[in-house]
Amino acid sequence: MLRSFGLRDNCLRRNLTCSGESADPIAVPNESLWIDIFDPSAQERDAVKALFGFDPPTKEDMDEIEISSRLYQEDGGVFMTALVLSKTETAEPECEGVSFILSGERLLTVRYSEPQPFNTFANRAERQANLWPRGDIVLAGLLEAIIDRTADVLEKVGAEVDTLSKQIFGQNGQDPTRDYRKILLGLGNRNDLTSKARESLISMGRMLAFLSQAIDLKATKDMKGHIKIMTRDVQSLADHTTYLANKITFLLDAVLGVVNIEQSRIIRILSVAATVFLPPTLLASIWGMNFKHMPELEWPFGYGVALVSIVLSAVLPYILFRWRKWL
Repeated sequence: MLRSFGLRDNCLRRNLTCSGESADPIAVPNESLWIDIFDPSAQERDAVKALFGFDPPTKEDMDEIEISSRLYQEDGGVFMTALVLSKTETAEPECEGVSFILSGERLLTVRYSEPQPFNTFANRAERQANLWPRGDIVLAGLLEAIIDRTADVLEKVGAEVDTLSKQIFGQNGQDPTRDYRKILLGLGNRNDLTSKARESLISMGRMLAFLSQAIDLKATKDMKGHIKIMTRDVQSLADHTTYLANKITFLLDAVLGVVNIEQSRIIRILSVAATVFLPPTLLASIWGMNFKHMPELEWPFGYGVALVSIVLSAVLPYILFRWRKWL
């Protein structure tokens, strides 16, 4: 999918990209300031190459780990790849690479995932006049939208972690219906999303540091303030992810500790029950023997004494355990 955006009525609006039938080439308007391609086809890659003069990065290029492969200048353009969160509302969030390429007055974004900020920024820019005169300013607005979205995700994670914390340490802490497996899975999912958010923020911080050195700040003084603010925001959010990760780790340890305590309590109750019923079982076994010569069998009060002895042998250990506060 290829989308192009240009200035109309002083707002950043989507252009009607012309595409022919079957093998006809795609025409990208020359006045486009921002071209966004998602999982591009061969035709779309050719259209971008015709406009910019270079091939857009492939998915293999974007998956490179080395910083030199993600942040570099070539063919008159500034190539930057950062990890961006997507599918954060699902059970399987993703953190995929997105390439941002500045070439002259234009911005090109190449992605193989669908982060929400791309649509959010595009819809908002259509209503804002006189704010997006150049590609670098569009890049700043898009990065701010990505950072804001990451902040919203972390805020939601923090609220969910607080809810799980109350379930673990709340007044109903001894509720036997509590599903510890569900709590552990919830904490694990939140930890996975937090780690992906931290990974995204670290790559975003590296990209901003490279961007501040790659572009001519004297010619674009308005970018200097944007980069400084975004760098501060990214650092503060990265610190917040560390706090959330530590809190989730603590809650995971706490849940495992509570589960061990509950298991120990159950084992203790079973052990006490076995100890309480052991003496009555022993006495009943002795008097239940079928030997011919047993003096108790001829005793008129033998049956009553046996019953009282069995009851007392069970009651006395129970009283002892209660007195020692083992129950």
